[in-house]
Amino acid sequence: MADNSEPIHRTWINSNRFVPTTFVTPVRRFMALEAASGVLMLIAAIVALIWANSPAHGLYESILHTEFLLDFGPLHLEQSFRHLINDGLMGLFFFVVGLEVKRELILGELRNPKDAALPVLAALGGMIVPALVYAAFTAGNPDALRGWAVPIATDIAFALGVLSLLGRRVPDAAKLFLLALAIADDLGGILVIAFFYTSDLDVAAIVIALAGLVFVWFLTRVGVRSEAIYMPLGIGIWYFFLESGVHATLAGVALGFLTPARPMYGVLEFDRKARAILDIFPETAETHEDRERADHEGLLMAQVSRESVAPLNRWQHVLAPWVSFLVVPLFALANAGVRFEGSVFEQLTSDVAMGVGFGLVLGKVVGITAFAWLAVRLGISRLPAETSWHHMVGVAATAGIGFTVALFITALAFVDPALGDQAKVGIFAGSIVAGIIGVLVFRMPTRRRTGTESGIVEEARTPL
Repeated sequence: MADNSEPIHRTWINSNRFVPTTFVTPVRRFMALEAASGVLMLIAAIVALIWANSPAHGLYESILHTEFLLDFGPLHLEQSFRHLINDGLMGLFFFVVGLEVKRELILGELRNPKDAALPVLAALGGMIVPALVYAAFTAGNPDALRGWAVPIATDIAFALGVLSLLGRRVPDAAKLFLLALAIADDLGGILVIAFFYTSDLDVAAIVIALAGLVFVWFLTRVGVRSEAIYMPLGIGIWYFFLESGVHATLAGVALGFLTPARPMYGVLEFDRKARAILDIFPETAETHEDRERADHEGLLMAQVSRESVAPLNRWQHVLAPWVSFLVVPLFALANAGVRFEGSVFEQLTSDVAMGVGFGLVLGKVVGITAFAWLAVRLGISRLPAETSWHHMVGVAATAGIGFTVALFITALAFVDPALGDQAKVGIFAGSIVAGIIGVLVFRMPTRRRTGTESGIVEEARTPL
C-alpha cells in the first residue's frame, strides 16, 4: 500500500548536517535531562572556586565589582556586575519560581488541601529545625546568627537530579513529593527574604511598586494579554522594588503570582475557532487575493493557538531553559568563589560552616521526617502511594542539598565577607554529605508500599 502521508518537515536544527548532528543535537539531549541544570551549576561553582584561588583571583574580583551605570530620565541605576546578577537576573529565577508555585497551588500537587498538607508541613519542619540547628552553633555571635536562614533552602535542580540518577529505586510519588516540598520550601524562603532581609525602606518607592502590581492585576482582570505592555511594567516594578529596600527579586515572585494560569480559550472553544478558520482557508494561493487571505487566516490561527495556552505556561516554557542553563550557572559563578585564605580546616570547623552543614544534613532529615510523621500520625495527611518511611527519609536527606537559594540568602545575610565564605563552605560540605546520604538510603533494600486510596494492598521489595 502506498504511503500517502505528508513528509515530515525537517528544519535545519533537525537535519543531518554536520553542525546540528555534532553540536546542536547533543546539547539538546543534555538539556532534556533532569540533572542537566544541576550539572552546569556544579561546573560553574567548581570554576568559581578554582578561579578565586588561582593567581588570577584578582581578575575574578575585578570582573564581579565592575560598575554599570544606566540613566534613563529620572531613573538612575548603578550596580556592580555581581549585583546585576543577584538583583537583576535572579529576578527572572524568582519569576519562574513564582510561576511554578502558582501552577502547583492552582493546578498541581498543592491544589488539594489534604494532598498539600504533607509536603507543606514537611517543608515547614525542614525550615524550622535547620534554623534551630544553625542557631545552636552560632548563638554567641550576633553577626553570625544573621545567617540562620541559610540552611533552610533546598536546591530543587540538584535534589531532583540526584533522584533521577537513581532510576527505579525512587518511586515516582517520592519524586513528586520532593518537588512539592521544594516548591513549598521556595515559598517559605521567599517569605523569609521579604520579612527578615530587608532594610532602609523607602516608603514612596514601595507605594509606586505596589501600585504597579495593582495595575498589572487590573490589566489581567480586564483581559489585556500583550507582553509589550507587561514587560516594561515588570521592569519598572523591579526597579522600584530595588529602590525601596525590599529585595528586588521579590518583584519577580509577585509578577509570577499575577500571571494568569488559565488560557483565554478552552479546548472546545479552540476547536470551534480553529475549525471555523480552516473552513474558510483558501485551498490554493495562486492569486494575490488568495495569498493575502491565507496570510490573514494564518495569523488568526496563530493568535487562537497562542491564546489557547495559559500565559503562565507560555512564560515558563520560554524562560525556564534560560534560567536553568544561563542565569543559575552565572549566579553560581558569581557567588561560589570562596577564597581559602589560611587553613581550610578552620573555615570548615567554624561555627557558621558547622551550623550550615549540620543544618542541611541533620536539620533537614529530622525536620522533614518528624513533621511528615506527625502529619500522618494525626490524620492530617497520608504517605504518597508506593512509598514507605524509608523513602521519606531518603527524600529528607536529599532535600539537604542546598545551593541556589542558600547562596542567595548568604549574600543577603552577612556583611562580613569572611562569614559569608564560611557559610559557603558549609553549603558545599553539607550539600555533598546530604546528597551522599540520600543516595545511600535509596540504595538500601526496602519494602515498598503498593496500594490504592483505601490502604495497602501488597508490599514489593525494591530492587538493588
